[in-house]
Amino acid sequence: MKAMRGRIALRKHFVQNLSGALWYFVPRLRDFGSAHSLPACVRASSRRFCCRRNRWVDYFSLVLFLAIGVFCVTSCVTSSHHTFSDPNANWQTKTGQLMYRSGKATLIGDALVRFSNTGDFELTVSKGPGITLLSLRQDATFVEVKGAFARQGWSGPVNNAPPQLRGWLALRDQLIRAPNQKTLRYATGDESFVFRF
Repeated sequence: MKAMRGRIALRKHFVQNLSGALWYFVPRLRDFGSAHSLPACVRASSRRFCCRRNRWVDYFSLVLFLAIGVFCVTSCVTSSHHTFSDPNANWQTKTGQLMYRSGKATLIGDALVRFSNTGDFELTVSKGPGITLLSLRQDATFVEVKGAFARQGWSGPVNNAPPQLRGWLALRDQLIRAPNQKTLRYATGDESFVFRF
């Protein structure tokens, strides 16, 4: 009975000092783990219970703070704020076939090429309706690559593009330079591209 009464008294004491406990919910990092920084309810007869609870709150708050910080940093690094121009009536559009070969892969599919007079460029390679193998959007400074053939994809400044994308990124200049050419061949390293429009 004494133990039961003690627990009830402890709970009443904690409820009466709830405002103090809430004040302590966000711990001060300089006082982290310091017994002198605890509110009055902790230093009362219920010290053992309250100390354990506030240390748990300390750890929880610190972990939550670190998780939010990591999320903000990684989202800023991985997210792209670049905005590409949308195709309009002034863009030139070409449809045809692309055959791509390299030392590791071969790709044959339908090609849709769109580009503007200001250097905006889009290339979509598909296999049948609704199956996009590769989608490439590019302007003078930025590029975005998606699709099954691109695996995880990539986006970022053109100058920072990984080496395996350099051949694909060179297609923009090749196709814009020869807008009326029915067949375009381009080779770099062990990669070769053949377009037939």
